[in-house]
Amino acid sequence: MTTEQTMKPRRLRGHKGTVTCCIASRDRPGVVATSGEDGCICWFDMRCKDVLFTMDLGKKPISAMCFKPGNEDVLYASSGAEVMCFDVHLASSWKPLESYNYNKDEINQIACSSKASFLAAADDCGDVKIIDIRQQCLYKTLRAAHTSICSSVQFLPWRPWEAMVFLLLLLLLAPQQQSWKQWFIRRKKKVTREADCPQQSNHPTPVITGGLDAKLVMWDFSKGRPHKIVDFGMPDVDVHGNESQCFNPAFVHAIAVPEVDMLEKSSKICVVARGDGVVDVIDIECELAAAAKSRSSSQQRKGSQPRSRNSVPTENAATNDQSRGKRFHLDYASGGHAAAVSCVAFSLFEERGRFIISGGNDALVKVWDWSKHLDAGQSSNNSDLLKLNINISKKVNWLCTTPTNSENLVVCDTSKVVKVYSIS
Repeated sequence: MTTEQTMKPRRLRGHKGTVTCCIASRDRPGVVATSGEDGCICWFDMRCKDVLFTMDLGKKPISAMCFKPGNEDVLYASSGAEVMCFDVHLASSWKPLESYNYNKDEINQIACSSKASFLAAADDCGDVKIIDIRQQCLYKTLRAAHTSICSSVQFLPWRPWEAMVFLLLLLLLAPQQQSWKQWFIRRKKKVTREADCPQQSNHPTPVITGGLDAKLVMWDFSKGRPHKIVDFGMPDVDVHGNESQCFNPAFVHAIAVPEVDMLEKSSKICVVARGDGVVDVIDIECELAAAAKSRSSSQQRKGSQPRSRNSVPTENAATNDQSRGKRFHLDYASGGHAAAVSCVAFSLFEERGRFIISGGNDALVKVWDWSKHLDAGQSSNNSDLLKLNINISKKVNWLCTTPTNSENLVVCDTSKVVKVYSIS
């Protein structure tokens, strides 16, 4: 098993309070933005010694940030119950281009859809606000699934591509008596309209959320209701009993999904950071398919009896036979964390998506070569997946990776100094 290592990091200074979040640029490798309880956003370039510039928002602590996909000059940041949008080129004045105040409580995480059409904000009320950032208005509120704080939210980036697959299938089924070109054009216009207007589409665009009620919820945000709820708070026979395993509740502290260009290697999964020290890896498409089948079977059993509108397939983390083979755990028995896992991320360096990086309240960052599990199959020993174990000395708040060969792991702990490590 991999031994614990104390690596000497590069230290980035610029914050006056605890650093809460960090994000790395994909378009400009080596550029990193960090936010803190001091209400500042600091920008670093790994090629430079000192901080590039600091955005002093002069407000409450900044809880989360994300870039606008396709235009990283635009940054979204949340502070309190507000989401703000900035153009980083307007250095003379840090006034937001737009601000949104739809959440009723403090925001824990924000995420932008892959087409930059929507922004999701998860808050302490357990609600998720879906904001139409093109029309600059509230699109939908996702509620009544989480009974406690909603800590994390992500869009599934691969779902918009399914519209093109659907077009190809329709093309194969096109009526022979029609001109295939005219028919294809009509269908393309229809599916394009549905992709731009999710409320009219039969193909849901899911959002995934996690909360401190130990639930992972898969939503169809166009309809504002969940597809499926996985309850990690129920007994899970797949997590191996171990006296050293953390016995905290299995709250969901963070989730991560792979980017589209990682899918060939990583599959369509979700990684879950749990409060009991476990990192779960879940096949999302399998979960959604199982939920659809369960819903269909339930309707057939009930016959003509009306089904409750709010009825949602709910299960613990191990009881669904169709899904058990599509999940695996990185727990203490596998060399995992002995305290709550606070954050998870996919690697952007080397082979993108090959590694899962997790950080915890045990002051450790773990690098998992989880692709070995895919190569070896379900019978593989998860204890062989841990590649690196880094002692940070303080609890980890957040981490991210950069698409560079060195200085590619950025860690925010409970101090005001950002630490950068080289993973190879």
